[in-house]
Amino acid sequence: MGIVSDDALKHFKGLIDQATAKDEPLRKTFENMHQGYLMETLRRFLKAREGNVAKANKMLLDCLNWRIQSEIDNILAKPIIPSNMYRAVRDSQLIGLSGYSKEGLPVFAIGVGMSTFDKASVHYYVQSHIQINEYRDRVILPAATHKHGRYIGTCLKVLDMTGLKLSALNHIKLLTIISTIDDLNYPEKTDTYYIVNVPYIFSACWKVRVKVHF
Repeated sequence: MGIVSDDALKHFKGLIDQATAKDEPLRKTFENMHQGYLMETLRRFLKAREGNVAKANKMLLDCLNWRIQSEIDNILAKPIIPSNMYRAVRDSQLIGLSGYSKEGLPVFAIGVGMSTFDKASVHYYVQSHIQINEYRDRVILPAATHKHGRYIGTCLKVLDMTGLKLSALNHIKLLTIISTIDDLNYPEKTDTYYIVNVPYIFSACWKVRVKVHF
């Protein structure tokens, strides 16, 4: 849903104001999450729930409670240790900021095909992914907003499929966990996905999927 009504946004804000007014931890983590862009954040959650205020309210409150329980506000201060473990995770989970679009949106390159996810447990890869999300939202996007003098709250992602093999299906559990975290707690943060260097096997599987579903 591309358009969120002002009435829905106002109603949603009233519910969240009421919830955070009587819960200090909830208020603090919400402030840390929206980084001063309250209405833009509410709009994201409303869009994720197709304008349904009740569902968006539950989604956001669940997200805030997840942040509190998982100590997400402090996750950037919790490095993956020892340092060689951190390096191993980063070398096998290929993602990085590669530049900015003409509109000022950060562009993240993700080496889908070459990421092996085989140097650490699922826990460390999930921690690394959340840290990247938080750094994007607390550092990269605010800096882009300041530089361009207008709100920038989304990014672009380039998924590089070079080297992709069917063995990548072995990582489906981890990728499902990461995808679920993003869907529930970081909705509407990616403006556009670009898929490049797609091998034949991916194209063939996609054609089969399209035929089956359509």
